[in-house]
Amino acid sequence: MAGLATSLGAGAATNSLEQMKDIDTIFLFGSNPTEAHPIVSLHLKKALFKGAKLVVGDPRKTWMAKRADVWLNLKPGTNIALLNGIINVILKNGWENKEFIKNRTEDFKELKVKVKEYDLKKVEKITGVSKENIIEAARLYSHADKAMIVYGLGVTEHKSGTENAMAIANLALVCGHIGRPSTGIMALRGQNNVQGSSDLGPLPATLPGYQSVTDRKSRLKFEKAWGVSMSPKIGLKSVEMLDEAIKKKFKGLFILGEDPAQTDPNAHEAREALKSLDFLVVQDIFLTETTKFADVILPGASFAEKDGTFTNGERRVQRIRKAVKPVAGKAEWEVICEIATRMGYPMHYDHPSEIMDE
Repeated sequence: MAGLATSLGAGAATNSLEQMKDIDTIFLFGSNPTEAHPIVSLHLKKALFKGAKLVVGDPRKTWMAKRADVWLNLKPGTNIALLNGIINVILKNGWENKEFIKNRTEDFKELKVKVKEYDLKKVEKITGVSKENIIEAARLYSHADKAMIVYGLGVTEHKSGTENAMAIANLALVCGHIGRPSTGIMALRGQNNVQGSSDLGPLPATLPGYQSVTDRKSRLKFEKAWGVSMSPKIGLKSVEMLDEAIKKKFKGLFILGEDPAQTDPNAHEAREALKSLDFLVVQDIFLTETTKFADVILPGASFAEKDGTFTNGERRVQRIRKAVKPVAGKAEWEVICEIATRMGYPMHYDHPSEIMDE
């Protein structure tokens, strides 16, 4: 999210799923859509059956990797070196889209200087990928008419996940593969409604709709709506919160539907951080690894117990209606409202639609 937002202005996919069928070159990076995103996989297979070329960057020999024209079987954690190496090959051979770079990008000279550090010999040693495969991947992607990079948690669930996504954006921008039908970047999320949640403003640097917390006009608008004074300071990311907890500078957390003790890039460090907190509340539908560190555990609600919307990876907003009442008696938003009210900030809504309207 943050990586694409920094590079492109929005932390979201640039194209629809339907456009995938017309891709002529697919660059699949750190994702196994056949198992993890079957609908996306079907769209990609349509393109493959029509003759699309396939480049796969993944340590695992997945279904897609077995059928790839080029399989970049990189060592885990070497994504940036590989991507910068590919960009370097493209620039050395003059395969970049010069007109697009001139008219639509910024700071290209700085990127060019940086990727020069990633020569083929160095990248091969770091990543374990052969020079021949790196060159062929660069050629296929840069020479394509309609190319799309599709990436998943194999890219983002790293301590350098933001930088990985920025490197992917750099590759697309250097080749001008963005801003056209069937040409762009598709970020595959790890959980349902990650896109929709992010759209509504929980990221530390943004307000709802990705309006910056550092922008005075945006802050004034929300200060008026919410009746509070807002800081222009960018908050901490989740990993940074845990770092501060270890230093005893961060005292408490309310974790909702997340399991950092199990899923964070450094699970050992995450557990040490959770132990260091003075107070931890976890709200979930399962007794996760993180709940073992909780002072208070609150019941969550499953998808079948909720009203509202889910936004999928292509930013399509989908209406959902609860099939049954929450077994615990309340949906998460109702619990949050009650806690906020008891802490002195009254929050009263009768339905999730009122939250969306706000």
